[in-house]
Amino acid sequence: MAKERIYLANAPCSWGTLEFDETAEPAVPWEQMLDELRTTGYEGTELGDWGYLPTEAERLAAELGRRDLTLVAAFVPIMLKEPRALRAGLDQALRTANLLATVAQLNGASWKPLLVLADENGRDPLRTSCAGRIAPNQGLDAHEWRIFTRNSETIARAVYESTGLRTAFHHHCAGYVETPEEITRFLDLTDPSIVGLTFDTGHYLYGSGSVEPELVEEALRRFEARIWHVHFKDCSPTVAQQARSEGWDYFTALRHGIFCELGQGVVPFASVVDWLMERGYQGWIVVEQDVLPGMGSPYLSALRNRQYLRSLGL
Repeated sequence: MAKERIYLANAPCSWGTLEFDETAEPAVPWEQMLDELRTTGYEGTELGDWGYLPTEAERLAAELGRRDLTLVAAFVPIMLKEPRALRAGLDQALRTANLLATVAQLNGASWKPLLVLADENGRDPLRTSCAGRIAPNQGLDAHEWRIFTRNSETIARAVYESTGLRTAFHHHCAGYVETPEEITRFLDLTDPSIVGLTFDTGHYLYGSGSVEPELVEEALRRFEARIWHVHFKDCSPTVAQQARSEGWDYFTALRHGIFCELGQGVVPFASVVDWLMERGYQGWIVVEQDVLPGMGSPYLSALRNRQYLRSLGL
């Protein structure tokens, strides 16, 4: 991967395959998803839910290589505030990281994939019901913060020691690290040499409790030293305001299109792109437009999102 330009990826969640969806069959077969992702102009993909793409390394490497796609990262949600969940979470992270590392080696990739660690979002009823409007008293206490951050570091260290891959934590609505204050606390309590940040534009803006676009630019400046990976997701101000006024939970907001197509919401993507370019960002931008089955055409959305990014010089 050349270092003189930013590369663009997409992910299975843009085709309706999300960790929250518990239907028996995926909305779009993985072969079709990869074909459409490549046809619409993206050069990489995240792994998506375990078992959606092939999990046998040789087969996955061949399928990606045939389409000239890079495996960029994998999202791994773990219940980080529960000590008894650490063992299973660590096994899940190492299994995923080993697949990422092996595929990268088989395909001769110059990019080392990232493990994108997250809380097991959407599992706590209170946090799920209040996503987008979290109050300070609805978060972790000091003891829970110590467990959460210690477990995050334990997983990140084990992944690096086993595979050489780095871990970037993903703040996420309906999880325990959602608001700007919670992201700051998480970063303050973790080792910057071990854990980076996956900055998600849409989750940040909705999770801030506001629809003010300048908050995204302020966050980039605040978290600059920790940003290792970037997700591009837009946020609809109309849906956000309705969700807050009517008390929707996270899943209801998702079904109503809280994360709209790029350029249709209020995330200031032109400013974000300028900021990344000015700082010589050399990672990937991953477009993630969380959709559920039946919410329009993933192919056409991916195409429009790519066309929008071209208008920004990407």
